Amino acid sequence: MDIHPPGSRPSTPGPADYFTGTVRIDPLFQAPAPARVIGASVTFEPGARTAWHTHPLGQTLIVTAGCGQAQRWGGPVETLRPGDVVWFPPGEKHWHGATATTALTHIAIQEHLDGKPVDWLEKVSDAQYGG
Repeated sequence: MDIHPPGSRPSTPGPADYFTGTVRIDPLFQAPAPARVIGASVTFEPGARTAWHTHPLGQTLIVTAGCGQAQRWGGPVETLRPGDVVWFPPGEKHWHGATATTALTHIAIQEHLDGKPVDWLEKVSDAQYGG
């Protein structure tokens, strides 16, 4: 058994190559091999969002605070609120983040496939973000 108390894993900023705006990533867990699941709490300041991306084994988001948005490629922009649980199937191109006026925090859970949990794509344009 491993117990990691709060604050034992440092926060990191969301890399500018993969995020627009101010994003903080707080690692929660990374199971040791042969398990491959990882989880983080991610906070997006108003207007912040991910780039378009996919996950080889899918991704679950659990919205814990604020108000946000998510969109899958070709679909409408959807509103996210605390308590919402979102599933993106493997390979589904999508983005998620805060609204223009309200921050968002969610827990993101995904698995590594061949050492890779995500494939980053192009940034979400302001026109796409605006809906």
